Amino acid sequence: MEIIKILNQIARENTYLLVNEKAILLIDPGSNGREILAKLDELEKPVAAILLTHTHYDHIMSLDLVRQHCGHPPVYVSDKEASWLYTPVDNLSGLPRHDDLVDVIMEPAEQTFQYNEIYDIADFQFEVRQTPGHSCGGVSFVFAKEECVITGDALFKEAIGRTDLPTGNFDTLISSIRQELFTLPGHFIVYPGHGMATSIGHEKTFNPFF
Repeated sequence: MEIIKILNQIARENTYLLVNEKAILLIDPGSNGREILAKLDELEKPVAAILLTHTHYDHIMSLDLVRQHCGHPPVYVSDKEASWLYTPVDNLSGLPRHDDLVDVIMEPAEQTFQYNEIYDIADFQFEVRQTPGHSCGGVSFVFAKEECVITGDALFKEAIGRTDLPTGNFDTLISSIRQELFTLPGHFIVYPGHGMATSIGHEKTFNPFF
């Protein structure tokens, strides 16, 4: 599996394209819609599904653009944040602090995550772990065979996600990381929602929050 990162402009959020011989999994289609579409066209493979680590506006801004361009692949989201896709106040784009933004309103997702199974979508096998704290429905995707995890805004390189936003909670996030991420092998690569890749072992040793 190849992992391609696209850095988006509006909040320097990361979009990930996971590519195998058959298809693409798209994770968190952020604000840089043109670059995302250009890379998808270059790869010339179908998008099997779109996975959302959480539904803050910066991680979903190109969702419907990608859907329409790619033949409406199914979108997966936490049930706790499914309505945020079309509720600007909840996805934060509708707050007064973001008066410079157009309200982000997307179509509903087709699927909500299940947490007690291994997904197999177009030969991508992964597990969805609940990692709330940055937002109430935050999740991470564990790809055991590829020895990596995509953590959204839960865990960053030597940092953690903000907990001062609506539904955020510092203690919940710390507990999520300890129980759901730090229990993974230390050599697993971490691909966060912002910033550079790291590893579980590096974060257990050097992250100042632990």
